[in-house]
Amino acid sequence: MSNNSSEIARLRAALAASEARAEAAESELAQTRAVVSTSEAMIKHLRLEIAKLRREQYGRSSERRARLIDQMELQLEELEAAATEDEIAAEKMTKTTTVAGFERRRPARKPFPDHLPRERVVIAAPTACSCCGSDRIVKMGEDVTETLEVIPRRWKVIQTVREKFSCRSCEKISQPPAPFHATPRGWAGPNLLATILFEKFGQHQPLNRQAERYAREGVDLSLSTLADQVGACAAALEPIHALIGAHVLGADRLHGDDTTVPLLAKGGTKTARLWTYVRDDRPFGGGAPPAALFQFSRDRGMTNPNRHLAGWQGILQADAYGGYNDLYREDREPGAVGSALCWSHARRKFFELADIKGNARKGKPAHDISPVALEAVTRIDVVFDIERGINGLTAAERHAIRQRLSRPLVEALHDWLCAERDRMSKHNPVAKAINYMFTKDRWTAFTRFLDDGRVCLTNNAAERALRGVALGRKSWLFVGSERGGDRAAFMYSLIVTAKMNDVDPQAWLADVLARLPGTTASRVPDLLPWNWTRAEQRIAA
Repeated sequence: MSNNSSEIARLRAALAASEARAEAAESELAQTRAVVSTSEAMIKHLRLEIAKLRREQYGRSSERRARLIDQMELQLEELEAAATEDEIAAEKMTKTTTVAGFERRRPARKPFPDHLPRERVVIAAPTACSCCGSDRIVKMGEDVTETLEVIPRRWKVIQTVREKFSCRSCEKISQPPAPFHATPRGWAGPNLLATILFEKFGQHQPLNRQAERYAREGVDLSLSTLADQVGACAAALEPIHALIGAHVLGADRLHGDDTTVPLLAKGGTKTARLWTYVRDDRPFGGGAPPAALFQFSRDRGMTNPNRHLAGWQGILQADAYGGYNDLYREDREPGAVGSALCWSHARRKFFELADIKGNARKGKPAHDISPVALEAVTRIDVVFDIERGINGLTAAERHAIRQRLSRPLVEALHDWLCAERDRMSKHNPVAKAINYMFTKDRWTAFTRFLDDGRVCLTNNAAERALRGVALGRKSWLFVGSERGGDRAAFMYSLIVTAKMNDVDPQAWLADVLARLPGTTASRVPDLLPWNWTRAEQRIAA
């Protein structure tokens, strides 16, 4: 009997030792997973930071860089979440085993902004020594741990009271005048109106989603009520929009581009267009503030740019879309518009044929990579490098440097492309990419930048202005009507112009809506984004 008891005890001890070893192994495995997850997250984080730094330093030199950064950020979200889960699992295993704990290395977090208010919460201090129990303790310092917190949006109703007084001598009633309201039906304050406008057109949140969120916060505002205020704000902001439009069309050089917008129609949607015309003189050190003017149309016909730029004359930087051709006619009134074509569009056609990584992802063999296209991209990139170095110089300085450095490269590129094309079939994709630059005397438009220091090498300014529209399409899906498209173009003109001038669009809209009703026509230019100052700055001044 005693032998059986001792055998059972031995087996239990062996089982316990085996379970301990299994737990230790499982704990080590959990920590290994945590280490791997953390390493992957750190590597992705560092790659993302490097990509962002390169983007800030060199600009959008790669056609796919912006999209790749977006993908990297999404991947980083998943890796960080997985690393945290693995870290917590490792910590739980450490508590039940003797294996050393795992401490995750995280990227350095920026300190909380100084402008945020601080709420000091003091934990009750001990009244006696935790060791001996003596009450003879004195304060020798403190440790402060900061935790970032957010308070849900706070709604309030402002009651504006106008007291009435009766005169005992003449019995006439005296009362202060009613205050100005941002819109005719002045139930919404300017900050609420700016929030509605910016979330719809700047953050791509349709009014129905806004109404649902407001209802969850205890404020029931119907879709029709919000839409009514959007229309009222558009009417109120018309003087600002008119000044921005006049400023844009007063430029001697414009960037132009367009993008698709789904327009609700019978039985589904049709493809409409949002056009943008951007004035940006900063590349050649011009003093005029940047601004963007948007237009909406039901189609992409050439009548649209003719209507948008009627009476305007200057240099238009755009792609090779044939709809602009009427603007370039010599018999146009008041005169022909000069064409300056975009080298990014030309480079993209070669880049797609020389994208080794892209072809590898598609499973294409290495010999499908065109050496001619790769050489063309390399040559064009040298010209891009020169342009980055002269960005911000005066037009005269840019012209002189281009004549000395860029012109020989461009002329050599022209001769090399012609020689290569002569050896190819006309059906060769590379030949088609070359013909894009030479067809219909486009080479003159492509090389206009060499003779005018104001002209940019690319049309990226217009493409940047349209980026918000491309992002918004995924949220609002379509434009409800032609009037809705015009209203969207109207609001994009205001918001994009504010961003181009490093102005917070929502704060600017709130202040403009509050001040505009009481502003005389001669003072309206003070409210333009490049002239605008915040209320606290005006008070300090």
